[in-house]
Amino acid sequence: MYSAELAEVYETIYRSRGKNWTTEAEDVVQLIRRRRPEAASLLDVACGTGAHLETFRKLFQDAEGVEIAEPMRKLALERLPGVTVHVGDMRDFELGRTYDAAVCLFSAIGYLVTVDDLNAAIGCMARHLVPGGVLVVEPWWFPEYHIEGYVAGDLARDEGRVISRISHSTLQGRATRMEVRFTVADAAGFRDFTEVDVLTLFTRGEYETAFERAGCDLEFVPGPPSGRGLFIGTRR
Repeated sequence: MYSAELAEVYETIYRSRGKNWTTEAEDVVQLIRRRRPEAASLLDVACGTGAHLETFRKLFQDAEGVEIAEPMRKLALERLPGVTVHVGDMRDFELGRTYDAAVCLFSAIGYLVTVDDLNAAIGCMARHLVPGGVLVVEPWWFPEYHIEGYVAGDLARDEGRVISRISHSTLQGRATRMEVRFTVADAAGFRDFTEVDVLTLFTRGEYETAFERAGCDLEFVPGPPSGRGLFIGTRR
């Protein structure tokens, strides 16, 4: 998951699908500031290549990240000199401080396997918030939205390179198993690689229970940024 090969083409392929990290980050900041206008610090959990964090650092006095996949973290550090990107697992990281807000976006939470993992991760993020701090989590799909055999395909071009991405999704237990095949063509020729993502189809109720156990009042905002909505918790 999130190999160096994927990290290299990650943003290019998702931009070709219409993803705009800047706009998404700005919209999330608005949601946070409606609930905590004075918010000055933010932690981006599972920050990936730092594409959202690049905007968060401009809109908060203090913005940091946490990332477990080293190829993604390396790109984030290169992109954002001077910004701290901690190595950490969302279930049990400990940074020794708190923030006004924390986010976990683009369905990174779905890579957790069990409900215990989900409870641990939401609890860990909430513990890193000040009282009244805001936690924004973008879920993976709820089980009722799973489409067995779903296929998708995309083609991206940038600076002498063409990238194709084709995916096929099946149900594996209570998770989406998404096999994704990439072909990259450039002046040196072709190369192919395959990634397999397994994302748990947690129920809405399981997310709600995790936030309640973490001591957060909760809202669910359907729709954007990816059609899966956002859970927004406020630490009591």
